[in-house]
Amino acid sequence: MSIALPQHLKEDVNQRTTQAHYGTPSDYMRGLIRDDLKRHEEERLEQELLTGVRSGKGIPTTPSAWKRLLLVLLESFSSFRVTR
Repeated sequence: MSIALPQHLKEDVNQRTTQAHYGTPSDYMRGLIRDDLKRHEEERLEQELLTGVRSGKGIPTTPSAWKRLLLVLLESFSSFRVTR
């Protein structure tokens, strides 16, 4: 992918690359994209949480219910293997 920038933006990117200790302008741009993706995911999560809060009255959860949920999660991940 190639991106054309006006001269003043190229100068700004080069300056920020140096100031923020990025190796190259491409590294700086990748960092901006990662930050944007993270911000977008945080906004999505916030909306999901707000939807849950606004969905009505919650139900009480007991310590034993949390333990059962934890066991279900552990069982579901027991067969999950990380490959490198």
